[in-house]
Parts: sequence; structure tokens; C-alpha cells
Amino acid sequence: MRNIIDVVDLSKDEIKELIETALDIIENPKKYSTSCAGKKLATLFFEPSTRTRLSFEAAMYELGGNVLSVTGSDTSSASKGESVSDTAKVVSCYADIIAMRHPKEGSAYVASRSASVPVINAGDGGHCHPTQTLTDLLTIYRQKGRLDNITIGFCGDLKYGRTVHSLINALSRYDNIKVVLISPEELRLPGYMRYGVLDKNNVSYREVSDLESALKELDVLYMTRIQQERFASREEYLRLKDSYVLTAEKLSLAKSDLAILHPLPRVNEISVDVDKDPRACYFKQVLNGKYIRMALILKLLTEKDSPSLLQRDESLIKGIKCENPRCITSTEQEIEHLFKLVDKEKGIYRCVYCEAKVEK
Repeated sequence: MRNIIDVVDLSKDEIKELIETALDIIENPKKYSTSCAGKKLATLFFEPSTRTRLSFEAAMYELGGNVLSVTGSDTSSASKGESVSDTAKVVSCYADIIAMRHPKEGSAYVASRSASVPVINAGDGGHCHPTQTLTDLLTIYRQKGRLDNITIGFCGDLKYGRTVHSLINALSRYDNIKVVLISPEELRLPGYMRYGVLDKNNVSYREVSDLESALKELDVLYMTRIQQERFASREEYLRLKDSYVLTAEKLSLAKSDLAILHPLPRVNEISVDVDKDPRACYFKQVLNGKYIRMALILKLLTEKDSPSLLQRDESLIKGIKCENPRCITSTEQEIEHLFKLVDKEKGIYRCVYCEAKVEK
């Protein structure tokens, strides 16, 4: 079964194909208006969402299909203790494809192992958000005309920001990508992303704490909010929430063709006086999200019985326990803890669900 759990489940050629399909949808919407007639998308959103859920639903409707929707764990059998695995099996009886958002990292992977229809990860805690990444790539491509030879700055919450992690994973496969990581010390990009993605792929990057000093060199600026829901302590959130605020005045330091992206929702990290600037692309991103999700739904329904071109490593290791409290294994005790060996010399293993590190 073909599923999209992480953006790296797609090859570069497949991403190019999806972008080309999305561009064709934009130019010829009527051509696709009945492409999913008779098909049903189930949107299972156990965590609050506006843009992602509505864009999936709008995408399916504009393809001529129908939608079955669950919003919030309190409105589903999850409130009775039903596992993600059982939920995926049940919903597979009703729908042709599933888009799921869940607060626990690795939940979409668990669902994909049990579902009999394609599963799209619409966000699993602070782990991955592949369709937001596809949205970002389409936006960058439409603004810059390319996905290589780009200097991109990521600003804000780089520790818990799943959109940041997914986009860095995707861009690391393109040529001459330069990354500037702008964050306070407490919200730096995790080591597994720096060493396991940027270093591994020889991506040039540097870490800074000052937004203004980095602005002048950027082709793309990816702003993020400080996410209160990812913090264990409200005090820590309040201390960091106003770390960066982009204003029209600060933009005087930036290139005239800078593209400003933000996965939304914003709180106050982008002032409303930036909205009128032609470099502001975050509302264009929203619309691009619908088009790229239309392209992805079409692809997965067409290729639902095909294996991924980028197969996940099935040589998994048992007998290690994941201690990450945000991992799906922390709440669903029947799930077998599985790890992959990522560095034999140093004895480093990572949880297959949440990528938490264990050294042995």
C-alpha cells in the first residue's frame, strides 16, 4: 500500500511530478473536477487544525469526491480508548483514502501499518508534516522558479517545528541549498536533524540568534510561531514566545525578491504591516496547499497498490524501549517498540516511530 508518512517517502522525481500536476490543476481546474467521483476521503483530526483539514476537504470536493470527517478525539472512539491501529482498520472500511493528524509522534506510521487504504500524515505531533512541506515546495517553486540554488532562513521554533524538520529533509536533496537557522538557544534545531540530515547531505548551514543580521542574504524566509502546545511549562513558553517579530521596518534589510513563508497560524511573529508587502507569500501558501493536496490525493488513489519508491528499512531491532513521552508507544502499550540502527560505530539507534535516539 502506498502511504505518505514523511516527505522522504517521495523521490525528487515524484515531487516534481506532483508540482507539475498542481500547476496543471491551477491552469485547468475543470479537467480534474470529476477525477475522484465516487471516492471518499476520511479526515481524522485528533488535534486542532483549520488550514490543513479544510484544504484536504476542499481538495477532495474539487476533485469531485466526498469527505468523511472526525475532528477531535472527544468526538471519536479514541475517547473510549480505541487504538490508532484499530481506528485505521475501521475507517478503511468506509473510505478510499485517509488523512490523519494526531498529537503523538509516529501515529501516522502506526495507522499506515494497519489501514487497507492509503494513509497521508497530516501532522504527527512535533515529528513530520509532509503535505505542508509539499505546499512549501510548490510555493517556493512558484515564487522563485526553482528548488535548488536557494538560501533559506528558518526562524523561530526549530526544535518542535515539524514543518521546519520536514522542509529541511526535502530541501537537503537539492543542489546548492544554504540554510540559516535562526532561533534562541532553547529552540535550536535538534541534533538528529543537524547531524543526520544537514551534515549527512553536505548542506551548508549556520546557526544564529539574530534575525536582522541574516535577512540580507536570504532568498526565502520561513517564519514559525513558538508553539505553546509543545511546551511542558507555560513559563518557558511565555519567556520565549516573543523571541522574533518580523516587521515592515526590518524588511528594509532584505532582498527585493525575498519570499516570506509561514505555515500558519501566526500569533505575533509576523506583524500585520508585512501583509501588504509583495514579498509576503503565506496566504498564497494556503491556496497552494489545496492544489498540492489535490495532486497528492490523485497520485495515491491511482498508485494505491504500488509500493513506495523509497522503501522504509524493514531490518528493525526489538528489545529497546523508547522513553520519549511524545511517542505513540508511550500511550498505546500494545505497540511493539522498534528501532533502527543509524550509527553502528557509535551504537546509536532511533525509534522507528518518533526518531528518538538511544545509545547502547
